[in-house]
Amino acid sequence: MESQLKRGFLELCVLATLAHGDSYGYQIIKDMPRALGMTESTLYPILRRLKAQGSLSENAQEHGGRTRKYFTITDKGRRQLDEFAQEEQAIQEILAYVLKGAAK
Repeated sequence: MESQLKRGFLELCVLATLAHGDSYGYQIIKDMPRALGMTESTLYPILRRLKAQGSLSENAQEHGGRTRKYFTITDKGRRQLDEFAQEEQAIQEILAYVLKGAAK
């Protein structure tokens, strides 16, 4: 998948994962579709970017004697997911067009 397109999907997938509940880096990677190929080196810059834009927040909690950073989707992040969902029909039309071209 082309990297710029994948980048947008990765951000949305991180937000979608956090929409199910607060989570930490390793668990976010485990919860995401394997087809995305999410790695720590990909995830943490996305988390920093989403935090900087106000789409998620972070808090530290102790777990097993270590500090673990948990991430929470914010109202802004939920709005981003909602906006994407509202564009589903347009996305489906674009995908159908691309698939039709690939079939030739």
